[in-house]
Amino acid sequence: MWLLEAGGVANSLGNGIVIPFLVIYLHDVRGIGLGTSGAVVAVLLGIGVVGSPLAGRIVDRVGARATLISSLALLAAGYGAFPFVRQPWHAFALALVAGAGNAGFAPSHSTLLGALTSGEQRTAAYALTRVSDNLGFGIGGLIGGLIATTTVPASYDLLFAVDAGTFLVFMCLLMWVPQPARTPGAARTGSYRQVLRNRSYVWLLALTAVLVAAAYAQFATMLPPYVKDHSGVSEAGIGAIFFVNTLVLVLAQMPFANAMRGHNRLRALAAAGAIFSATCFGVLAAGTWLDGTTAVVVLCGVIVAFSVAECIHGAVNNPLIADLAPPALLGRYMALRTTAWQVGFLAGPALGSIVLARSPVALWCGAALLCAAAAAGFLLLERSIPPEQAVAPGRERAPREAFRVLWRTPAMRVDDPLSTGAEPATHQASETSHAGGGRSGAR
Repeated sequence: MWLLEAGGVANSLGNGIVIPFLVIYLHDVRGIGLGTSGAVVAVLLGIGVVGSPLAGRIVDRVGARATLISSLALLAAGYGAFPFVRQPWHAFALALVAGAGNAGFAPSHSTLLGALTSGEQRTAAYALTRVSDNLGFGIGGLIGGLIATTTVPASYDLLFAVDAGTFLVFMCLLMWVPQPARTPGAARTGSYRQVLRNRSYVWLLALTAVLVAAAYAQFATMLPPYVKDHSGVSEAGIGAIFFVNTLVLVLAQMPFANAMRGHNRLRALAAAGAIFSATCFGVLAAGTWLDGTTAVVVLCGVIVAFSVAECIHGAVNNPLIADLAPPALLGRYMALRTTAWQVGFLAGPALGSIVLARSPVALWCGAALLCAAAAAGFLLLERSIPPEQAVAPGRERAPREAFRVLWRTPAMRVDDPLSTGAEPATHQASETSHAGGGRSGAR
């Protein structure tokens, strides 16, 4: 599991190095139109909407580890070849290759992490993944900004080479990550029809997509232009706001994951939705009545509250989905979870930009109401999910077992034929390993 997390850091580091500078590279270095460059990035990130469900089926058929290795190979090939782009169609072709890798990465990575951890470990494991993703992407963006410059076009070649190298590093680390045992006949019996029959899971996905579109996507894409135009916040001020967001996520995600143990996950999701709703009103107030430095200070406080809601949501959402999924369908469950996030991030900016152009008040009030509606939906959904899945595993076992490395030595039993005076055993000793026992306790 630690190797899987280390590979995740390398992956997010590489993404941070390249993705923020991709449009600049295509437009300023290769002379591709700005609209076309944006379309390339849209293809790169949006292909997962249709590709992730297919990836989930492949995960359940051939295994999460093999699918993850293939996804990383596609990412390395796609991003690594961007220095050879000379025409727009070159960029679109490579975006398709790298986009296919993106589509397979999240479902296979989430499935492998869920399969390698017990129910008690999952909350901490998925929380640590969020920490590594945010930290790696932030550091990667800093490194990329120090390397890339349009005055030296070859510096972008180095960016893409480093990015491809991070994927190769992850592939090497996966050589030491075991392939979890698969349910016999899973490839023959599993289908998305079975997944969609789980009405509670389908509603969970729908509410998640609403929350992503109304909160995550609006803060990521609509907050910067809104505060710049209405509060006179500079680019440096916007950067400071998002730095505070990253800092809180890195420092607070694990403590919040530990605090969620033994608590109802649906109520936690509802609390996150309520906080998201309040922060939307906070952004509206700052943009309406404050300017300059004062607005930045207040918005930093708002983003702290937003980050707390992110920590709560991140601590319970993926572990809940992993516990809802039958082992034979875990890949499909995680694939549709990825699709719900992608739909939210595609719909949110598209709708948000239209509403913002007409009425900023309508944008942030509407986002707040949608977040509040999602919070109410999570409370209603609690009635249809069994308590053993709705409530996160308690804290009594996890602090001892989560992330602990066990060095085990054979123990001599009195019925061991190699020991002198051995006596017949009165019963057969259990041969269940620690890892196997952990998986059996996860359901």
